[in-house]
Amino acid sequence: MSEGDLKRDLGLYSAVTLSMGAMIGGGIFVLPAVGFKKAGPAVIVAYLLAGLIVLPNALSKAEMATAMPEDGGTYLYIDRAMGPLFGTVAGIGVWFSLVFKSAFALVGLGAYLLLLVNVPATLVKAVALGLGGVVILLNMFGTEKSGQVQGVLVSLVVLVLGAYVVGGVGLSNPVQYSPFVSHGLGGIATATAFVFVSYAGIGEVASVAEEISDPGRNIPRAMLISIGVMLAVYTAVVGVIVGVVPADTLVHGGPTGGTSLTPMADGAERVFGGAGVTVVAVTAVLALTSMANAGVLGTSRFLLAMSRDSLLPERIGRISPRFLTPVNAVLVTGGVLLTLIAFVPVVDLAKLASAFLILVFSLENVSVIVFREVGGDFYDPEFRSPGYPVVQVLGVIGGVLLIAQMGLISVVGAVAVSAGSAVWYLAYARSRTDRTGALGTYFDREPDASEPLDEAAAVSKREEE
Repeated sequence: MSEGDLKRDLGLYSAVTLSMGAMIGGGIFVLPAVGFKKAGPAVIVAYLLAGLIVLPNALSKAEMATAMPEDGGTYLYIDRAMGPLFGTVAGIGVWFSLVFKSAFALVGLGAYLLLLVNVPATLVKAVALGLGGVVILLNMFGTEKSGQVQGVLVSLVVLVLGAYVVGGVGLSNPVQYSPFVSHGLGGIATATAFVFVSYAGIGEVASVAEEISDPGRNIPRAMLISIGVMLAVYTAVVGVIVGVVPADTLVHGGPTGGTSLTPMADGAERVFGGAGVTVVAVTAVLALTSMANAGVLGTSRFLLAMSRDSLLPERIGRISPRFLTPVNAVLVTGGVLLTLIAFVPVVDLAKLASAFLILVFSLENVSVIVFREVGGDFYDPEFRSPGYPVVQVLGVIGGVLLIAQMGLISVVGAVAVSAGSAVWYLAYARSRTDRTGALGTYFDREPDASEPLDEAAAVSKREEE
């Protein structure tokens, strides 16, 4: 194995738990009450719809990952399809968005920690910073170690969530589901857009494709298994929450009379008995830590891939010869993570980031169409998305509809992230790369050119050891 290569340490189970760990967190432990306020009991449908809208992206991402089994995920696919400008915007934007999400997960531990111990509010942030430091160290010392920890955490969390559903189904009060569509179809659409971020971690497994064994087999399976399991888990858990927690508690049971920040814990004592709140609180801490770990593992690989393509300084992407991990990329990601926790209202930033994630998911669906139609002989994925191109078109339409429901502030946030990334490309990266994406190369060809796309053919697959 050469110095610049990463080890393929992650098998199918680790890949599945990485993907699920990036999704299990604030989306199930915090957001159900906020979604309930927007849609009423129909928040259950909102979670189901959000997962279905993510599914086309999962299929598209799985296909592109088997054609280009390299670290970088979203950045890599959009860059190779549409060129380095779009790649820079996607890479930096998704990196920021998912770091915000990881910071939100660690800060969100505070509400559940207060259920376990009497922690002063001033110490909650310190605990989050400490956990952030542990996550950074795990990712520096090796992907295999990080993946093993992730597998244990996710397995425990899923077991508790399953027990919560089994114990709560028989206790649900049918009256609390009526009227089901209490806020109209508009309320369901708004809640769907808001809880969409719950599934944003589906791309983490593709971000570390270079570290997954047998990627042509394991990446599609991991993504489809994880999205299927999370669709079922989210829908079932939220259904129980709506049935066992009084509506007034969900809407007004939080700090200063706002929405509850601990909706699962609100019904835990009824489901599990006297120790229920403790069980759910501990599970929430594990889940939110797992989400942060998956976030650092996946997002640091965006920086690695962009460094390899000269869109970021080369030293950011250097692989540690001792640990065989991109230590500098992990440190940069971790540094921003800790800074956000310490100084920035990450809850607000997480909401702004969600619109950008939806935009990029739509661009990935477009990228599959670009590769299929003009990608040349180099694009030869082992897995091909079923239902092409209808599935991809529906994914784009769903994304546009969700963004329209998110409000002006979220859209402005997505535009600001895009503009900042474009400025970085023009000021730093443009002079360091002369690449064009498959789409640009196609339009630059002579009308009668019959040879394969030079640029697309030049995009090499990294050799697998």
